[in-house]
Amino acid sequence: MPSHLSAGHPAAQPPPRGSVDALISQARRLRGDVDAVRREAPADGSDPQGLWQRALCDLAMHQLNDLDEHLAQLRDGPAPAPMPVPVGGDEAPPAAGAVPTAPGHGSPDAHDSLLSRVGSAEWNLLTDEAKWSGELYQILGRDLATPPLTLDELPSLVLDEDRPRLTAMVTDCLIDAKPIDGEFRIVRPGGRVRTVHMMGEPVLAADGSTASMWAVLRDVSELRRSQRTVSETRDSLERQRHIAQTEHRLAVELQEAVLPPWRGSLRFPRQGPQTLDLSARYLPSSRSELIGGDWYDALEMPNGETLFSVGDLTGHGVTVASGMAMLIGALRGMAMTGAEPGQLMTWLNQLLDASVEPALGSAVCCRYRPETRTLVWAQAGHPAPLLFRNGTGRVLSRPEGVLLGATSGATYGQAEQPLEPGDLLLLHTDGLIPGHSGTAAVNHLLDLAPRFGEARAAQDCVRTVEEEFGEAAREDDACVLIVRLAT
Repeated sequence: MPSHLSAGHPAAQPPPRGSVDALISQARRLRGDVDAVRREAPADGSDPQGLWQRALCDLAMHQLNDLDEHLAQLRDGPAPAPMPVPVGGDEAPPAAGAVPTAPGHGSPDAHDSLLSRVGSAEWNLLTDEAKWSGELYQILGRDLATPPLTLDELPSLVLDEDRPRLTAMVTDCLIDAKPIDGEFRIVRPGGRVRTVHMMGEPVLAADGSTASMWAVLRDVSELRRSQRTVSETRDSLERQRHIAQTEHRLAVELQEAVLPPWRGSLRFPRQGPQTLDLSARYLPSSRSELIGGDWYDALEMPNGETLFSVGDLTGHGVTVASGMAMLIGALRGMAMTGAEPGQLMTWLNQLLDASVEPALGSAVCCRYRPETRTLVWAQAGHPAPLLFRNGTGRVLSRPEGVLLGATSGATYGQAEQPLEPGDLLLLHTDGLIPGHSGTAAVNHLLDLAPRFGEARAAQDCVRTVEEEFGEAAREDDACVLIVRLAT
């Protein structure tokens, strides 16, 4: 600090070099840890939360880089500056022993890596002279051979819209003795705009008047850029979260409007003594934000026959829920024509194949004829129904059928299965048994045969499935439909 300020501001003793070196080592270790976390965060936009984490790491890295530079500057001392030159005078000769400046040292693009270092300045109001440190020349993009700017000239570097802010800060400091703590943007040679943070305070003479003003300045452009990135990422996440919540609510409402709201056994009145007892349940994913395309349905036909089905449209969200609603509505409408299950699967495949949004789905569709106690069914890439009789269970042999929407012009076979009083059919979608699929999942369901045999109604059987598998954490949603013939 200049000698004429030492009376009012005694020079602080520099910290021991060893303690500063220890702080530098700690800062660099922490910077390495943060950088390791940053590298693990995805940068391709696939994970919004990862982008948020990466943006915060970038901000922390800028701050730690600043800290490292500032500690190094504290340890090494400020860079040499040219001798102070009175405003309007000629440049003073270099002091004896001064280190010569390399060509281009003060050029606009030189030493960009040092822009976060702190520069210092002092403006003497009594002698109208200014003193700048070498770092300040670098920050402001000024040539060391030029004299430092006075307070009146300093605004010439500042963007027009920021000049009133700088003027107000300097005026408050000189007239009201208020400390300076604010930012403004400067235009460096070549047109580059940088953000500078300035802190300073007045130095008072013996009579209480302001004798001079000193300040420290640093380039905080990259730090502010990182902060903007963090803010924009946070805002983007908030928008995405709001959109996701809205879509989730719409998907839930659509699903609840489409799926039959069965809370107990369902018996159709037209079937007389051969009535069916049906019960179904939708089991949501453990990840509550995922609303999938699993569905079940049952419809009594005008001739007394019953159509029941389960299916799964791939994907999640409101688009899938609307697609599921379309499939159920289409299936019900086409079934009223009297078409057999195999034909219904063919038409559903054509419907998905012609959709604007490509989609894949699986389904099993059954038609029960009470007069002959015959089940006619077809499937499209879906698990076959399970038949339970006299305390044991088995898988029905599947007719041919590919996934809905997988190929144009696909045709679907169908099979017939005679049923007996007391028989129980179980239809389900993949994911019903968490952690198991295919044969393993089927075997778990077949193991429930003795308990199904003791059940009095289809609702009791569905409750048994829920007790066994409903509480476990599941990655995807699922549904189960149980149909029981009266004894």
